[in-house]
Amino acid sequence: MKKITNFIAVFALAAIFTSCNQNDEGEKSGAMASSAAEKVYVSPGEHDEYYAFLSGGYSGNLTVYGLPSGRMLKEIPVFSQFPTNGYGYSEETKDMLKTSFGMVPWGDSHHPDISQTNGEIDGRWIFINENNTPRIARISLETFETEEIIEIPHSAGNHSSSYVTENTEYVVAGTRFSVPYPQRDMPIDEMKGNFKGPLTFIAVDDDGHMEIDFQVDMPGFNYDLSHPGRGESHGWFFFTTYNTEESHTMQEVNASQNDKDFIAAVNWKKISEYVENGGGEIMDAEYVHNVFDHDTQTTISTTKNEVLKVDPRDIPGAVFFMPTPKSPHGCDVDPSGEYIIGNGKLSSDLTVHSFSKMLDAIDNEEFDGDAYGIPVLKFESTLAGTVKDAGLGPLHTEFDDKGNAYTTFFISSEVVKWKVGSWEVLDRQPSYYSVGHLMISGGNSRKPDGKYMISLNKITKDRYLPTGPELEHSAQLFDISGDKMELLLDFPTHGEPHYAAAIKADKIKENSKKIYRLDENNHKYAALNEGETKMVREGNEVHVYMTTVRSHFAPDNLEGIHVGDKVYFHVTNLEQDFDVPHGFAVIGANTSELLIMPGQTKTITWEPKKPGVWPFYCTDFCSALHQEMQGYIRVSAEGANTPMKWGLDDEYTSN
Repeated sequence: MKKITNFIAVFALAAIFTSCNQNDEGEKSGAMASSAAEKVYVSPGEHDEYYAFLSGGYSGNLTVYGLPSGRMLKEIPVFSQFPTNGYGYSEETKDMLKTSFGMVPWGDSHHPDISQTNGEIDGRWIFINENNTPRIARISLETFETEEIIEIPHSAGNHSSSYVTENTEYVVAGTRFSVPYPQRDMPIDEMKGNFKGPLTFIAVDDDGHMEIDFQVDMPGFNYDLSHPGRGESHGWFFFTTYNTEESHTMQEVNASQNDKDFIAAVNWKKISEYVENGGGEIMDAEYVHNVFDHDTQTTISTTKNEVLKVDPRDIPGAVFFMPTPKSPHGCDVDPSGEYIIGNGKLSSDLTVHSFSKMLDAIDNEEFDGDAYGIPVLKFESTLAGTVKDAGLGPLHTEFDDKGNAYTTFFISSEVVKWKVGSWEVLDRQPSYYSVGHLMISGGNSRKPDGKYMISLNKITKDRYLPTGPELEHSAQLFDISGDKMELLLDFPTHGEPHYAAAIKADKIKENSKKIYRLDENNHKYAALNEGETKMVREGNEVHVYMTTVRSHFAPDNLEGIHVGDKVYFHVTNLEQDFDVPHGFAVIGANTSELLIMPGQTKTITWEPKKPGVWPFYCTDFCSALHQEMQGYIRVSAEGANTPMKWGLDDEYTSN
């Protein structure tokens, strides 16, 4: 009870601190009394300056916003079925959600990260992790569609992901929950020393294709967040840990006993060389790798059965632990690559570690023992400085292009600006409410952009009109180009945005794909003109090769389908004009509708349950005669001898 009482006291103090900060914002001052609206206004026909990609948390998806307007431009389905366009339901995309646990139709997406070249975000792909069923996805920033999802074996709570190295050599997948490695039946209270926290390094080739290169067999701590080195520290990866106590119950108390937890410094270049020279041990691992093939417009799903495990103790100089204040969350590296920030959530100070001092400490063997055979460096030997009394509950830090850092404080609900090197607090702004991560365009790269910052808030309370007990989360846009942060806008976000990434629109928009070319459509069931439309029966399966164009389907009358049949509608959009999708929906469908982009083919299944004449129609308003874009399917009783025929404009074909 004494532990719990002390813990409650910390949060009581935090509540007072939060209340004081929020009351200070009572008067409409600063941005709220200035021309903030003008600064975020993007007039009709003009484009936003930035794309911002916000994780959807428990929605499983990724949302795209324009900055500075805060307008939501698109929701990209990634780990969850999406009936808006049939992702995860259509025959082409449902295998994207395959895992070793079967088809998992939802996800918990957390941390997007944009591909980099020479430490600068390049706009080719964006990667995002799935926390619950450990997976990493790669999304094309040409098509804004999910192209690849790879499952992470032996992992649980894929949280310290999906951060990429500065030339996109690797994307990492850490393990938040330590588990048996490999999984097995064992008593939970015997976890200490028996559970592990494997870190997975996924190689990315020049086309973006992902393959698991190796897993690092780490002690059974919880690995919370991570960040790659850059500049002189390129070749290293840094992971915060918590629960170094290896507690299995009441972790809010029992995992906060040690004065310090660790930042794990992993020399991935050294490990990669070890692997290239034949090091490591092959171990059994069942996982699924799904790749969308644009040529055939279908998913290729492969089950794999092994992974390479590396014991860091076999590689001198591969992994070290740096003590840092207890229960750290974010693990952030400044643009120079020299400073590593990993702050304890229960501390009011920010602790900054030095990469160069870390290397000196390693060379001089300034160790304070070891943890399961991994050297622990002395705290003072890596300490670069401390930002004193910055706030309560530090979580995450990003950087601008002027040598400043910005840190979120969850408990005191604020964003604090401080100077890298002098560790001086320069400004603080309240956030409504309980801010988690923040995002600066390129703020996790060598070349950040110091114009805007977004705080991603966990609680909304009274920011918007009430919509019952559930409100969308809140994001707040700040202008950080001056000495003081200026609040410009706040706007609701869909799902829980854990983290975000942004990039100048000019790096993407000219490469954005407008249509799929019909002459490149190699889908097995595509009908590339109305002359190729047909119906084919294969036992109780019926394949309908259908086309759409403004403003009709071909065929639009179908007969000879029976109760008990499984009907595959393969629908090809013949349009070759930008932004003219067509939809397809049929009454009684138990899967989803489809939204088919110009030049694309998509397939949905339909199993009619009742005889009758059932309509189908276009769900996307496409022309003045959109309402007339419809058709009928005649369904006869099971076993009926109704002949199969199909047609358009009363011209029928039969077989």
